[in-house]
Amino acid sequence: MENLKIKIGIVDDDLLFVQLLENYINSHEGYEVVSTSTGGHHFLNETDTDLPDVLLLDLRMSNGDGLEVMSALSQKSAGTKIIVLSSFYRRSFMGQMLKMGAHAFLPKEIEMEELLRVINAVYHTGHYFSDEQIEVMRSQLSNKLPEFHAFSKDALTEREIDVLKLVCQQLSTKEIADTLFISPKTVETHKTNLMIKTCVKNMAGLVIYAVQNNIVDADEIVLFDK
Repeated sequence: MENLKIKIGIVDDDLLFVQLLENYINSHEGYEVVSTSTGGHHFLNETDTDLPDVLLLDLRMSNGDGLEVMSALSQKSAGTKIIVLSSFYRRSFMGQMLKMGAHAFLPKEIEMEELLRVINAVYHTGHYFSDEQIEVMRSQLSNKLPEFHAFSKDALTEREIDVLKLVCQQLSTKEIADTLFISPKTVETHKTNLMIKTCVKNMAGLVIYAVQNNIVDADEIVLFDK
């Protein structure tokens, strides 16, 4: 049986950048660019039903910026993982990007090989944080980002807290299932319940919730192994 490929979409108004990135990604086994768009409006209009697994998204574009795309996908409850890839990168924007629905936030200057590793990490674990971004989160999360006005950690079940802690260790659904001796389907149910109870939009939001509510320490968050 043919190996499944990670389906990738690219939204960027720099056509040369899109073509170079598309050619590089398609030259590697396990990845396939299934859509390219020159702006946010074009992407939302053309790919309303067949969304990619991972979306590489620029922030500043003339035909619908990245924030519009993230907002629209959030309202659709789409399963697409979003990697914001922007020349307008600032580490201090990390928290805001996560709140908006991004699963990773990267500068365009990133090495192509490293980008593939991030795509793989986001696809399998739901989020990616670099060492520098973790340092920013450690210093800013508790004090500068708004608290989640949702359920307290006491409202989470013991099993949900177990799952949440393992999410923060970047374990995949299967790895969490094996660790807790439950089925992958049950893990996905717990993840869904966690997002409903905490009012977050993705796995990255769950990590922030866990840090802010002292369920895990920021030092315990496992980084993607470079």
